[in-house]
Amino acid sequence: MSELSPLPLTSDSEETSRLRLLVLSNGHGEDAIAARILQELQQQSNPPEIFVLPLVGEGHAYQQLDIRLIGSVRTMPSGGFVYMDGRQFVRDVQGGLLQLTASQIKAVRHWVNTQTNLGNRKAILAVGDIIPLLFAWLSDANYAFVGTAKSEYYVRDEVALLKRKNRGASWENFSGSIYHPWERWLMSRQRCKAVFPRDSLTVEILKRWSTIPAFDLGNPMMDGLEPPIPRPRFYGADVEKQELARPLIVTILPGSRPPEAYANWHQIMIAVSAMMAVLKEQDFIGHTSGTVVFLGAIAPSLHLESIRQILESQGWRPHAEPPIQIFDKKHLTYKQNNAYFILSQNAYNDCLHLGDMAIAMAGTATEQFVGLGKPAITIPGSGPQFTYAFAEAQSRLLGKSVILVEEPVEVASAVRSLLTNPDTLQAIAENGIRRMGKPGAAKRIAEYLMELLWNEY
Repeated sequence: MSELSPLPLTSDSEETSRLRLLVLSNGHGEDAIAARILQELQQQSNPPEIFVLPLVGEGHAYQQLDIRLIGSVRTMPSGGFVYMDGRQFVRDVQGGLLQLTASQIKAVRHWVNTQTNLGNRKAILAVGDIIPLLFAWLSDANYAFVGTAKSEYYVRDEVALLKRKNRGASWENFSGSIYHPWERWLMSRQRCKAVFPRDSLTVEILKRWSTIPAFDLGNPMMDGLEPPIPRPRFYGADVEKQELARPLIVTILPGSRPPEAYANWHQIMIAVSAMMAVLKEQDFIGHTSGTVVFLGAIAPSLHLESIRQILESQGWRPHAEPPIQIFDKKHLTYKQNNAYFILSQNAYNDCLHLGDMAIAMAGTATEQFVGLGKPAITIPGSGPQFTYAFAEAQSRLLGKSVILVEEPVEVASAVRSLLTNPDTLQAIAENGIRRMGKPGAAKRIAEYLMELLWNEY
């Protein structure tokens, strides 16, 4: 479907006594995670008929799926980051947030009542944080919850609680879990049939409360990241020589939301210039080729011309042939001294898999890069998303896989440190995979939902 728009819930020709699933999600990333699960659900035998209600934004991630929208959707001034800034909340309220929320609650209840009156079996899948979870509880239907927003890694690692400078940090874990008592209450209701946290540590903590049906099925954020063409792996006697001879590849992740992403790009270009200033130092590269490739993963939502102009203002000039191959015929290649810069809006997975490390000012993209076992160097921005508070919280979530620097010029020394410490890189690889999980979670969740939902009736 080219555009997500409300459709009638029923027609005279529809069969009754069918299983129908309503999905609630509250944000672009949450929509994308929900869409992955729904794609897997649609591949199941005798799948449910699916309806969605994006509580934040317009649900663009659902547009390619054969599903129905219920209720009203609207993009708020905050862009979905209302909880990060009180001023953003005020702007959203002035933009009609309360009226939108009331109408959405009414739409959910109407959907449930309609299915009940028709004799249909119905359930709700809430994806995100307490907001869709609360909506699901208010619906009076059975529900399951995919918790994408919270992780115990924000407050602890596998050994102990993290030491925090902020005096108010104890609030985040005051009751023994990153999930507060009221959130656990919603997860422990009889109508809540399953909770799917984002990582094993969070599942382990939630299982301390026997009334919470928590299942460790993985994180759908790591699904669908395979490159279009699998990369060849060489295991010959000269593998070490081949590794040293190839260029160092640094993936650039500026974020996807304009205008913030353009400001992030300016910051990242300062970091790149700092790296360029020391490229002649052989130990900095760690590769006999002496070549660095910066691989810019530019979201389709961004204006490539603006990105290109900033790049060229820093002395990069168009170049005919890229030193590496990516699955994007429309990519742009630039060169400066012995370094290359490739811009792509269509090879996101390639950008993740090819990079040895990343310079990142993004949310989901940084987590996915780290989940592939690679380090990300992050720089705080001016927001509204990638502020210092967000970056600091992300560094706790992802642990040693993220190196948070105060200023862009510090990126060069962070890269040098990584390249001269192979033991650190190995620990980072293991940490990232452990914290983000292995691919296939969407399919595992879909299969469990099918079994659970059908057995409930």
